[in-house]
Amino acid sequence: MIEEKKVTTEEAVLIGVVTQHQDEEQSNEYLDELEFLTLTAGGKAVKRFTQKLDTPNPKTFIGAGKLEEVKQYMIANKVETAIFDDELSSAQLRNIEKVLDCKVLDRTNLILDIFASRAQTSYARTQVELAQCQYLLPRLTRLWTHLERQKGGIGMRGPGETEIETDRRIIRDKITLLKKKLKVIDKQMAVQRKNRGKMVRVALVGYTNVGKSTLMNVVSKSDVFAENKLFATLDTTVRKVVIKNIPFLLTDTVGFIRKLPTQLVESFKSTLDEVREADLLLHVVDISHPNFEDHIASVNKILDEINSIDKPTIMVFNKIDAYQHETIDDDDLVTEKTKVHYTLEDWKKTWMNRLDENNCLFISALNKENLEEFRAKIFEEVKKIHITRFPYNDFLYEEYEEEN
Repeated sequence: MIEEKKVTTEEAVLIGVVTQHQDEEQSNEYLDELEFLTLTAGGKAVKRFTQKLDTPNPKTFIGAGKLEEVKQYMIANKVETAIFDDELSSAQLRNIEKVLDCKVLDRTNLILDIFASRAQTSYARTQVELAQCQYLLPRLTRLWTHLERQKGGIGMRGPGETEIETDRRIIRDKITLLKKKLKVIDKQMAVQRKNRGKMVRVALVGYTNVGKSTLMNVVSKSDVFAENKLFATLDTTVRKVVIKNIPFLLTDTVGFIRKLPTQLVESFKSTLDEVREADLLLHVVDISHPNFEDHIASVNKILDEINSIDKPTIMVFNKIDAYQHETIDDDDLVTEKTKVHYTLEDWKKTWMNRLDENNCLFISALNKENLEEFRAKIFEEVKKIHITRFPYNDFLYEEYEEEN
């Protein structure tokens, strides 16, 4: 008889701070996101701790009293993992581990772990491994304290080299090797992009978990992996799509997130070449998320970093089926109308109405709502690029109705 295997979920406490640059509302929202990241990584958040500080403590991130409170809770409830919402320095990690005597992770480490589990291709795995090595290099001292000892024995007397220095050298060598490997793959991918000829390229960009892969599947009739978890897609997927009689290439890219580790931005810059070389961007937004405006700002910041902010862009507000707003009773004369009370029609009258040439669409990729309007808009924009690229193919641009 086969014995049933029990899968245990790793329990963790989440720790964040409220500072001058991050108010309580923002801090709670970041912790919500950290909880979702923990769930995606296979863990379960059982308790949150926050502390108001002018700036995070340079030694232990949070104050000694709050750290002791966390320790007592973890001992009482047998929790063995603590996850911090910001990137910790090597000194902070070492000091916190001494006090808590448990596994300590930060946001960067958690994201890297998710990326490592989601990477499917050799290219994605190499990029994640490079980011992990760059993150690991300054933190070797906390991982292997025995490595501080100097190598001894016959022939090893003298200045020598401590084991920690040897390991640092090994990791530096590995970083160099991985960078060389990525350069080779980059050249191969550049050749692939070149072989695609002059076809118009459209790239899906946006925050993680906004429905880019679902939209890709609906438009291109393909089967790209899509799941309601963060970073479901790491590998860039390119599909040929034909709307009416104009073909173009549609690319699904890795999702962005706030406080994205700098190591990942660096190592994934080559993946984002697909965005750099795109002729048109479809910026997909989850309008059902209460902080979707912050998500737009985060995506625009990364697009600016890779010099793609000025590309022609269509804003695609997805998940209108999941959008809900708060209502004010007719006899309520006290409550002021704020953004949480906006209907979709109210939103359309805000800054969205001022987008260039009304490049603003409201759809539901899951329920296939307003997709005809979406296809018509994409066709119109791709056609503009096509006409400039292939000015003699007049017969392609004759208007006709598609048969269902």
